[in-house]
Amino acid sequence: MYEEAAPPRRLAGVARCVWRSASAGPKRIVPDGCLDLVVGDGGVFVAGPDTASWSSVTRPGAVLRGVRFKPGHAPAVLGVAADELRDRRVSLGELWGRSGEELAERLLAGEVSPAGAVESRLAAVEVESEDWAVAELIEKLDAGAARVADAAACLARGDAGPAQTGAQSRAATRLEEPSAVSERRLRRRFVQAVGYGPATYLRVARFQRAVALAPRLSGLAALAAAAGYSDQAHLSRDCRALTGLTPRHYFRPSSTVDPTRRDRLRSA
Repeated sequence: MYEEAAPPRRLAGVARCVWRSASAGPKRIVPDGCLDLVVGDGGVFVAGPDTASWSSVTRPGAVLRGVRFKPGHAPAVLGVAADELRDRRVSLGELWGRSGEELAERLLAGEVSPAGAVESRLAAVEVESEDWAVAELIEKLDAGAARVADAAACLARGDAGPAQTGAQSRAATRLEEPSAVSERRLRRRFVQAVGYGPATYLRVARFQRAVALAPRLSGLAALAAAAGYSDQAHLSRDCRALTGLTPRHYFRPSSTVDPTRRDRLRSA
């Protein structure tokens, strides 16, 4: 069982969703470019951005609840760079010391919800304004930019290309200012905000597009083309790297992955 809902209004700027999950057996978690605050089964931890799949194993009857941050937004709330959490599960106590341990106790006791904990954190810390250059690069990669180098270079030049969105146009205007970010600096800030470089994020975002499209398409060749892969072999390589399974095993309903799109997302 997996349930997902929109975050409370106060968290809409930093969170993608809130979720609840109960699994009768091991659950394959695949990369999605996000960090999660996870509560349940006797623990409270932050799941960092993944570069490969991992297996979530809980006790029978255990229910996990969590908040999934939007890519690039968790560090400002958590107070730690995302790349320091890459492929890690870090307890709240390790992250915030005694205050984290006390909050974890309250979360496990049900005195506060995961969303409430994030809301309290937002009220207690000074969250920096959104890094617009990183946000625009994430937007371009989510939209299916073919090459990371081209996307980053366009932003560094202030050129979002012929199909500019409103946000990309604003970015282009800002990049004409004297404080415009260099391509090298943008990549460094991207790693700190997201947890890994633009090339890895593009790989993850493209695979998540395939996950979203899979229920509506028949055949791996069609899926690869629709998701933006160069060919079916390209999809196969990324699927093996990110899930540990071939596409035929990963996308079939009888696999260890739940058949719905939301259950394939990293819900822990």
